[in-house]
Amino acid sequence: MSFFRALAERTAAQGSLRDKQWIYVPYDQLSLDRGLASRADPAQTCLVFIESADKPARRRYHKKKLAFLLSNERHFALEAAERGFAVLYLAGDATFAAQLRAAMREHPRREVLVERPAERELREELASVEGLRVVASERWLTSEEDFTRACGESAPWRMDAFYRHVRRRTGALMSAEGQPLGGRFSFDGDNRERWRGTPAAPRAPRFEPDEVTREVLALIERRWPAHYGTLDDFALPCSAGDAQAMMAFAARACVEHFGPYEDAMSDEEPTLFHTQLSSLLNVGRIAPHAVIAMATRALEEGRAPLQSVEGLVRQVLGWREFVRHVHERTDGFRTVAPDARPSALDAHEALPRAFWEPRETGLRCLDRTLSQVWRTGYSHHITRLMVLSNIATLLGVEPRELSDWFWLAYTDAYDWVVEPNVLAMGTFGAGAVMTTKPYVSGAGYVHRMSDHCKRCRFDPSGRDATRPCPLTPMYWSFLDRNLERLSAIDRVGPALLSARKRTDAQRARDASVLARVRERLAEGAELPASVAADPSLVALRPPRARRRT
Repeated sequence: MSFFRALAERTAAQGSLRDKQWIYVPYDQLSLDRGLASRADPAQTCLVFIESADKPARRRYHKKKLAFLLSNERHFALEAAERGFAVLYLAGDATFAAQLRAAMREHPRREVLVERPAERELREELASVEGLRVVASERWLTSEEDFTRACGESAPWRMDAFYRHVRRRTGALMSAEGQPLGGRFSFDGDNRERWRGTPAAPRAPRFEPDEVTREVLALIERRWPAHYGTLDDFALPCSAGDAQAMMAFAARACVEHFGPYEDAMSDEEPTLFHTQLSSLLNVGRIAPHAVIAMATRALEEGRAPLQSVEGLVRQVLGWREFVRHVHERTDGFRTVAPDARPSALDAHEALPRAFWEPRETGLRCLDRTLSQVWRTGYSHHITRLMVLSNIATLLGVEPRELSDWFWLAYTDAYDWVVEPNVLAMGTFGAGAVMTTKPYVSGAGYVHRMSDHCKRCRFDPSGRDATRPCPLTPMYWSFLDRNLERLSAIDRVGPALLSARKRTDAQRARDASVLARVRERLAEGAELPASVAADPSLVALRPPRARRRT
């Protein structure tokens, strides 16, 4: 096998593993620039890597996600060996913990070091390994003390308070006088432009699979052929050089225009100016510190405006760090609900078949997003929030079902990031723990922020009574069934006021449209253009949805 043969060649002179300090390197810590390995003497250190077939057995992860993870892990092991580290690379059907215990019996030692893994699921498994000493991770920008000082000990917690605190504490985008550059901490309100074709959207670099990656692709097709997604056209970054090429692409082609169009959605250019660095960030290939530095340099050198740089900094220094702390503080939402299945809106519908199988539903925004996810394992944050999560929430899908779908479908999804984003923000399943309102809308938001509706069978305005978009009556039905649950939330007040003005006949029609859409999507069937049609329907448009983080 090419990988193991190449690794054996590079570690031929590594000597006895018993005499070295062992550091276990989880799959999300693939960097020598920070943490334990950055300070270790390569000649005295053995880095331990583990591939476990038990992980893909738990969920039918997207094939591209598995390929991205395994290829990056193998490439990193080879890179570490080139730096002079001894490498013990384990691969088998047993769990991570079982393989590590077996290796520690074969090479007796008092302890193995590991930086605290980001994923709760892995931490729980490793807790059973005697002799494994867990040390604090150095791969984050903020501390538990930051979170407590900014947000307090108990929920509700708010990202804006956290973000202001860490901006002040780190000095990121702050003046010498301690004020935010531009006089504001957030330019989110300025970053809501619809993309109309210019400036031209950049294309991310493609990375043709080398021998190591091709071997991984063959392994996945052989062992997990029934997993979701496809490996066709695999061109994701898998080496340290690839990661740096992605950083260069982000600096050169994305940061300048990221801000104004960060909420925009496009039929033909689904990634627009998003850096697509999240998968690399979440496995440690790129450090968040480096992304902040890259964006700041673009501002200082006049290559990007403040609103774009601040938008990117807010995602990395603000939201990414914030959701990690919320996940830790709630023990993966287990303090919110038994078995981490919160449903503040009493939503218990199954995730529709349409999410699981690439097929047309007739809703252009949904079809384009799902197609992109199953083809690439990626879509940007607004399609996740205001298309996938919005539609699932309007349908009343159980939050945990949607969260688990995100977990397996996206190459950047791990429990610490996907559960807050879906269980809390995307579905409001956790109530007001970390967000102030449900992020739901009718057809108006998608029409305003995208070009999907131009090619859709449905009319978002509702003026064509033969093919009105069903998202709008679904929105009204959502408000109607949650009137009491949402009545105490000020930010939903205007929408609830409009919902209360609807007649009994309108409410009945809204519920009827919802029932028809649920039935068709559950069957995996297309929605006919007339699914929401009713000539007598009085067109009361929902208020324009606004996104705030």
